[in-house]
Amino acid sequence: MRVLMKGTEAMAEAAIRAGCSAYFGYPITPQTELIHYMARRMPEAGGVFLQAESEVSVINMVYGAAAAGVRVMTSSSSPGVSLMQEGISYLVGAELPAVLINVMRGGPGLGNIQPSQSDYFQSTKGGGHGDYKLITFAPSSVSEAASMVYDAFDITEKYRHPVMILADGALGQIMEPVSLPEQGANKPSIKNWALTGAKGRPANKIFSFYLDPKGLEDHNLRLQEKFKNINDEIKYEEDISDDMEILVVAYGTVARILKNAVQKLRGEGRKIGIFRPISLWPFPESALKSASMKSKQVFVSEMSYGQMLEDVRRIVPDEIEIKFYGRAGGVVPSPNELYIKLKSLLEGGA
Repeated sequence: MRVLMKGTEAMAEAAIRAGCSAYFGYPITPQTELIHYMARRMPEAGGVFLQAESEVSVINMVYGAAAAGVRVMTSSSSPGVSLMQEGISYLVGAELPAVLINVMRGGPGLGNIQPSQSDYFQSTKGGGHGDYKLITFAPSSVSEAASMVYDAFDITEKYRHPVMILADGALGQIMEPVSLPEQGANKPSIKNWALTGAKGRPANKIFSFYLDPKGLEDHNLRLQEKFKNINDEIKYEEDISDDMEILVVAYGTVARILKNAVQKLRGEGRKIGIFRPISLWPFPESALKSASMKSKQVFVSEMSYGQMLEDVRRIVPDEIEIKFYGRAGGVVPSPNELYIKLKSLLEGGA
Protein backbone atom coordinates (compact mmCIF):
# COMPACT_ATOMS: atom_id res chain seq x y z
CA MET A 1 0.00 0.00 0.00
CA ARG A 2 1.26 3.46 -0.91
CA VAL A 3 1.02 6.22 1.68
CA LEU A 4 1.59 9.97 1.37
CA MET A 5 4.60 10.93 3.48
CA LYS A 6 7.10 13.75 3.90
CA GLY A 7 10.69 12.82 3.01
CA THR A 8 12.05 13.08 6.54
CA GLU A 9 9.22 10.97 7.97
CA ALA A 10 9.50 8.32 5.24
CA MET A 11 13.21 7.90 5.97
CA ALA A 12 12.48 7.60 9.68
CA GLU A 13 9.79 4.95 9.19
CA ALA A 14 12.02 3.01 6.78
CA ALA A 15 14.74 2.90 9.44
CA ILE A 16 12.35 1.49 12.03
CA ARG A 17 11.14 -1.16 9.61
CA ALA A 18 14.76 -2.08 8.86
CA GLY A 19 15.31 -2.91 12.52
CA CYS A 20 16.82 0.34 13.81
CA SER A 21 16.60 0.01 17.59
CA ALA A 22 18.44 3.16 18.68
CA TYR A 23 18.21 6.72 17.40
CA PHE A 24 20.12 9.70 18.78
CA GLY A 25 19.62 13.21 17.45
CA TYR A 26 19.55 16.94 17.95
CA PRO A 27 17.03 19.30 16.29
CA ILE A 28 18.15 21.32 13.27
CA THR A 29 16.07 22.48 10.33
CA PRO A 30 15.25 21.13 7.75
CA GLN A 31 15.37 17.63 9.28
CA THR A 32 13.71 18.27 12.65
CA GLU A 33 10.56 16.41 11.57
CA LEU A 34 12.64 13.24 11.40
CA ILE A 35 13.51 13.63 15.08
CA HIS A 36 9.87 14.36 15.96
CA TYR A 37 8.79 11.22 14.13
CA MET A 38 11.41 9.05 15.83
CA ALA A 39 10.50 10.46 19.25
CA ARG A 40 6.99 9.09 18.76
CA ARG A 41 7.68 5.89 16.85
CA MET A 42 10.82 4.49 18.48
CA PRO A 43 9.13 3.77 21.85
CA GLU A 44 6.19 2.21 19.98
CA ALA A 45 8.65 -0.07 18.14
CA GLY A 46 10.49 -1.02 21.34
CA GLY A 47 13.55 1.04 20.51
CA VAL A 48 15.52 3.82 22.17
CA PHE A 49 15.13 7.52 21.33
CA LEU A 50 17.32 10.15 22.93
CA GLN A 51 17.68 13.84 22.13
CA ALA A 52 21.22 14.74 23.14
CA GLU A 53 22.58 18.13 24.20
CA SER A 54 24.62 18.56 20.99
CA GLU A 55 25.63 16.86 17.77
CA VAL A 56 29.01 16.04 19.32
CA SER A 57 27.22 14.05 22.02
CA VAL A 58 24.96 12.46 19.41
CA ILE A 59 27.75 10.93 17.33
CA ASN A 60 29.49 9.54 20.41
CA MET A 61 26.24 7.91 21.51
CA VAL A 62 26.00 6.41 18.03
CA TYR A 63 29.54 5.06 18.48
CA GLY A 64 28.60 3.41 21.77
CA ALA A 65 25.41 1.82 20.45
CA ALA A 66 27.18 0.59 17.29
CA ALA A 67 29.94 -0.97 19.41
CA ALA A 68 27.26 -2.86 21.32
CA GLY A 69 25.98 -4.33 18.06
CA VAL A 70 22.79 -2.26 17.89
CA ARG A 71 21.28 -1.07 14.63
CA VAL A 72 21.69 2.67 15.15
CA MET A 73 20.99 5.82 13.19
CA THR A 74 21.26 9.57 13.49
CA SER A 75 20.26 12.47 11.28
CA SER A 76 21.15 16.14 11.05
CA SER A 77 21.67 18.97 8.60
CA SER A 78 24.85 20.55 7.31
CA PRO A 79 26.25 22.47 10.34
CA GLY A 80 25.25 19.61 12.65
CA VAL A 81 27.00 17.05 10.47
CA SER A 82 30.09 19.26 10.56
CA LEU A 83 30.14 18.89 14.34
CA MET A 84 29.95 15.11 13.97
CA GLN A 85 33.03 14.76 11.78
CA GLU A 86 35.47 13.64 14.47
CA GLY A 87 33.04 10.96 15.64
CA ILE A 88 32.41 9.80 12.08
CA SER A 89 36.16 9.35 11.60
CA TYR A 90 36.17 7.30 14.83
CA LEU A 91 33.35 5.10 13.49
CA VAL A 92 35.36 4.38 10.34
CA GLY A 93 38.58 3.78 12.27
CA ALA A 94 36.88 1.39 14.69
CA GLU A 95 34.95 -0.27 11.82
CA LEU A 96 31.51 0.32 13.29
CA PRO A 97 28.26 0.23 11.30
CA ALA A 98 25.88 3.17 11.53
CA VAL A 99 23.41 4.96 9.25
CA LEU A 100 23.77 8.75 8.98
CA ILE A 101 21.32 11.09 7.24
CA ASN A 102 22.25 14.60 6.12
CA VAL A 103 19.35 16.78 4.93
CA MET A 104 21.53 19.52 3.45
CA ARG A 105 20.88 23.25 3.84
CA GLY A 106 22.50 26.42 2.54
CA GLY A 107 25.93 27.49 3.73
CA PRO A 108 28.74 28.17 4.48
CA GLY A 109 28.50 29.03 8.14
CA LEU A 110 25.03 29.11 9.65
CA GLY A 111 23.70 29.86 6.16
CA ASN A 112 19.97 29.29 5.93
CA ILE A 113 17.42 26.47 6.05
CA GLN A 114 16.84 26.20 2.30
CA PRO A 115 17.91 23.23 0.11
CA SER A 116 21.53 22.92 -0.98
CA GLN A 117 24.07 20.38 -2.25
CA SER A 118 27.14 22.00 -0.72
CA ASP A 119 28.11 19.03 1.49
CA TYR A 120 29.33 16.76 -1.33
CA PHE A 121 33.00 17.26 -0.41
CA GLN A 122 32.27 16.71 3.27
CA SER A 123 30.58 13.37 2.73
CA THR A 124 32.58 11.88 -0.14
CA LYS A 125 36.12 13.05 0.60
CA GLY A 126 36.32 12.10 4.27
CA GLY A 127 35.14 15.17 6.18
CA GLY A 128 37.01 14.21 9.33
CA HIS A 129 40.70 13.51 9.96
CA GLY A 130 42.54 10.50 8.55
CA ASP A 131 42.53 8.57 5.28
CA TYR A 132 38.99 7.33 4.86
CA LYS A 133 35.89 7.37 2.70
CA LEU A 134 32.23 7.31 3.64
CA ILE A 135 29.72 5.20 1.70
CA THR A 136 27.37 7.86 0.35
CA PHE A 137 24.05 7.54 -1.49
CA ALA A 138 21.97 10.41 -2.92
CA PRO A 139 18.23 9.88 -3.47
CA SER A 140 16.10 11.96 -5.85
CA SER A 141 12.63 11.04 -4.58
CA VAL A 142 10.95 10.35 -1.26
CA SER A 143 10.36 6.72 -2.21
CA GLU A 144 14.00 6.23 -3.20
CA ALA A 145 15.15 7.90 0.03
CA ALA A 146 13.08 5.49 2.12
CA SER A 147 14.39 2.51 0.15
CA MET A 148 17.99 3.69 0.56
CA VAL A 149 17.65 4.06 4.31
CA TYR A 150 16.13 0.59 4.56
CA ASP A 151 18.94 -1.00 2.54
CA ALA A 152 21.64 1.08 4.28
CA PHE A 153 21.38 -0.98 7.47
CA ASP A 154 22.38 -4.15 5.62
CA ILE A 155 25.14 -2.34 3.70
CA THR A 156 26.66 -0.74 6.80
CA GLU A 157 26.76 -4.12 8.56
CA LYS A 158 28.13 -5.90 5.50
CA TYR A 159 31.25 -3.72 5.49
CA ARG A 160 31.30 -2.56 9.13
CA HIS A 161 31.45 0.94 7.69
CA PRO A 162 29.14 3.96 8.12
CA VAL A 163 26.66 4.84 5.37
CA MET A 164 25.58 8.41 4.65
CA ILE A 165 22.27 9.24 2.95
CA LEU A 166 22.85 12.65 1.38
CA ALA A 167 19.48 14.30 0.85
CA ASP A 168 18.59 18.00 0.86
CA GLY A 169 15.99 20.33 2.27
CA ALA A 170 13.66 19.98 -0.72
CA LEU A 171 13.66 16.20 -0.58
CA GLY A 172 13.23 16.25 3.18
CA GLN A 173 10.19 18.52 3.08
CA ILE A 174 8.19 17.43 0.03
CA MET A 175 5.40 14.86 0.32
CA GLU A 176 5.02 11.96 -2.14
CA PRO A 177 3.37 8.53 -2.27
CA VAL A 178 5.69 5.90 -0.78
CA SER A 179 5.56 2.11 -0.72
CA LEU A 180 7.17 1.20 2.60
CA PRO A 181 8.74 -2.23 3.26
CA GLU A 182 7.00 -4.57 5.65
CA GLN A 183 8.00 -4.38 9.29
CA GLY A 184 10.43 -7.13 10.21
CA ALA A 185 11.34 -8.08 6.65
CA ASN A 186 14.89 -6.93 7.37
CA LYS A 187 16.34 -8.61 10.48
CA PRO A 188 19.44 -7.37 12.33
CA SER A 189 22.30 -9.83 12.08
CA ILE A 190 24.23 -11.34 14.99
CA LYS A 191 27.59 -9.58 15.32
CA ASN A 192 30.32 -11.75 16.81
CA TRP A 193 32.60 -8.69 17.12
CA ALA A 194 30.23 -6.59 19.25
CA LEU A 195 30.74 -5.64 22.90
CA THR A 196 27.94 -7.71 24.39
CA GLY A 197 29.73 -9.21 27.36
CA ALA A 198 32.55 -11.76 27.26
CA LYS A 199 31.14 -14.49 29.48
CA GLY A 200 32.19 -17.80 27.95
CA ARG A 201 34.26 -16.27 25.16
CA PRO A 202 37.38 -14.14 24.62
CA ALA A 203 36.80 -10.42 25.09
CA ASN A 204 36.19 -8.29 22.00
CA LYS A 205 38.03 -5.00 21.57
CA ILE A 206 36.87 -2.01 19.55
CA PHE A 207 39.23 0.94 19.11
CA SER A 208 40.98 3.14 16.57
CA PHE A 209 44.02 4.13 18.67
CA TYR A 210 47.39 2.63 17.64
CA LEU A 211 50.51 3.85 19.48
CA ASP A 212 52.80 1.94 17.12
CA PRO A 213 53.10 3.75 13.74
CA LYS A 214 53.53 0.48 11.83
CA GLY A 215 50.46 -0.95 13.53
CA LEU A 216 48.39 2.07 12.47
CA GLU A 217 49.78 1.87 8.95
CA ASP A 218 48.81 -1.81 8.73
CA HIS A 219 45.32 -0.90 9.96
CA ASN A 220 45.08 1.80 7.30
CA LEU A 221 46.23 -0.57 4.58
CA ARG A 222 43.57 -3.07 5.58
CA LEU A 223 40.93 -0.34 5.49
CA GLN A 224 42.07 0.72 2.02
CA GLU A 225 41.62 -2.85 0.80
CA LYS A 226 38.13 -2.86 2.27
CA PHE A 227 37.31 0.40 0.49
CA LYS A 228 38.21 -1.23 -2.83
CA ASN A 229 35.64 -3.98 -2.23
CA ILE A 230 32.92 -1.41 -1.54
CA ASN A 231 32.88 -0.83 -5.31
CA ASP A 232 30.20 -3.54 -5.29
CA GLU A 233 27.81 -0.82 -4.05
CA ILE A 234 28.16 1.43 -7.13
CA LYS A 235 24.73 2.63 -8.29
CA TYR A 236 23.66 4.99 -11.05
CA GLU A 237 20.83 5.75 -13.47
CA GLU A 238 21.35 6.67 -17.10
CA ASP A 239 19.19 7.48 -20.11
CA ILE A 240 21.60 7.93 -22.99
CA SER A 241 22.18 7.28 -26.69
CA ASP A 242 25.27 6.70 -28.84
CA ASP A 243 25.27 10.12 -30.51
CA MET A 244 24.40 12.72 -27.89
CA GLU A 245 24.98 16.42 -28.35
CA ILE A 246 25.03 16.87 -24.58
CA LEU A 247 25.22 14.49 -21.63
CA VAL A 248 23.67 16.00 -18.50
CA VAL A 249 25.20 14.90 -15.16
CA ALA A 250 23.50 15.68 -11.85
CA TYR A 251 22.43 14.01 -8.62
CA GLY A 252 19.61 14.24 -6.12
CA THR A 253 17.02 17.00 -6.49
CA VAL A 254 18.81 18.73 -9.38
CA ALA A 255 18.84 15.50 -11.42
CA ARG A 256 15.10 15.21 -10.82
CA ILE A 257 14.53 18.76 -12.08
CA LEU A 258 16.81 18.24 -15.09
CA LYS A 259 14.82 15.21 -16.26
CA ASN A 260 11.98 17.59 -17.11
CA ALA A 261 14.25 19.84 -19.17
CA VAL A 262 15.82 16.85 -20.95
CA GLN A 263 12.43 15.43 -21.92
CA LYS A 264 11.29 18.81 -23.27
CA LEU A 265 14.41 19.13 -25.42
CA ARG A 266 14.04 15.59 -26.70
CA GLY A 267 10.52 16.49 -27.74
CA GLU A 268 12.12 19.21 -29.87
CA GLY A 269 14.34 16.61 -31.56
CA ARG A 270 17.55 17.27 -29.65
CA LYS A 271 19.90 14.39 -28.84
CA ILE A 272 20.48 14.75 -25.13
CA GLY A 273 21.07 12.20 -22.37
CA ILE A 274 21.19 12.21 -18.60
CA PHE A 275 23.43 10.43 -16.10
CA ARG A 276 22.57 10.39 -12.40
CA PRO A 277 25.10 9.09 -9.88
CA ILE A 278 23.17 7.40 -7.06
CA SER A 279 26.24 6.30 -5.11
CA LEU A 280 28.40 9.39 -4.70
CA TRP A 281 31.06 7.24 -3.06
CA PRO A 282 31.94 4.85 -4.49
CA PHE A 283 31.40 7.02 -7.56
CA PRO A 284 30.30 5.28 -10.81
CA GLU A 285 33.49 6.29 -12.62
CA SER A 286 33.60 3.68 -15.39
CA ALA A 287 29.94 4.14 -16.27
CA LEU A 288 30.24 7.93 -16.43
CA LYS A 289 33.38 7.77 -18.55
CA SER A 290 31.71 5.39 -20.98
CA ALA A 291 28.58 7.54 -21.20
CA SER A 292 30.56 10.77 -21.68
CA MET A 293 32.48 9.30 -24.63
CA LYS A 294 29.17 9.06 -26.52
CA SER A 295 28.61 12.80 -26.25
CA LYS A 296 30.12 15.96 -27.70
CA GLN A 297 29.71 17.89 -24.47
CA VAL A 298 28.99 17.26 -20.77
CA PHE A 299 26.80 19.57 -18.71
CA VAL A 300 27.01 19.42 -14.90
CA SER A 301 24.56 21.16 -12.59
CA GLU A 302 24.49 21.29 -8.79
CA MET A 303 23.01 23.33 -5.98
CA SER A 304 26.58 24.36 -5.19
CA TYR A 305 29.39 26.11 -7.03
CA GLY A 306 30.92 22.90 -8.31
CA GLN A 307 31.78 20.03 -5.97
CA MET A 308 30.75 16.89 -7.83
CA LEU A 309 32.07 18.82 -10.83
CA GLU A 310 35.62 18.06 -9.69
CA ASP A 311 34.98 14.30 -9.87
CA VAL A 312 33.34 14.67 -13.30
CA ARG A 313 36.35 16.62 -14.60
CA ARG A 314 38.67 13.94 -13.24
CA ILE A 315 36.75 11.16 -15.01
CA VAL A 316 35.60 12.61 -18.34
CA PRO A 317 38.27 12.52 -21.11
CA ASP A 318 40.06 15.84 -21.64
CA GLU A 319 38.88 16.22 -25.23
CA ILE A 320 35.23 16.43 -24.16
CA GLU A 321 34.14 19.93 -23.15
CA ILE A 322 32.49 20.29 -19.74
CA LYS A 323 30.07 23.09 -18.89
CA PHE A 324 28.80 23.86 -15.40
CA TYR A 325 25.77 25.64 -13.99
CA GLY A 326 25.42 26.05 -10.24
CA ARG A 327 23.07 27.78 -7.83
CA ALA A 328 23.72 28.07 -4.12
CA GLY A 329 22.50 29.72 -0.94
CA GLY A 330 19.33 27.65 -0.99
CA VAL A 331 18.29 28.63 -4.52
CA VAL A 332 16.67 25.70 -6.36
CA PRO A 333 16.89 25.99 -10.16
CA SER A 334 13.59 25.65 -12.01
CA PRO A 335 12.99 23.22 -14.90
CA ASN A 336 12.55 26.17 -17.27
CA GLU A 337 15.78 27.79 -16.05
CA LEU A 338 17.73 24.61 -16.81
CA TYR A 339 15.88 24.13 -20.10
CA ILE A 340 16.92 27.63 -21.24
CA LYS A 341 20.54 27.00 -20.20
CA LEU A 342 20.71 23.68 -22.05
CA LYS A 343 19.00 25.06 -25.16
CA SER A 344 21.52 27.90 -25.26
CA LEU A 345 24.39 25.41 -25.11
CA LEU A 346 22.82 23.30 -27.84
CA GLU A 347 22.62 26.39 -30.02
CA GLY A 348 26.26 27.24 -29.46
CA GLY A 349 25.94 29.61 -26.52
CA ALA A 350 28.26 29.80 -23.54
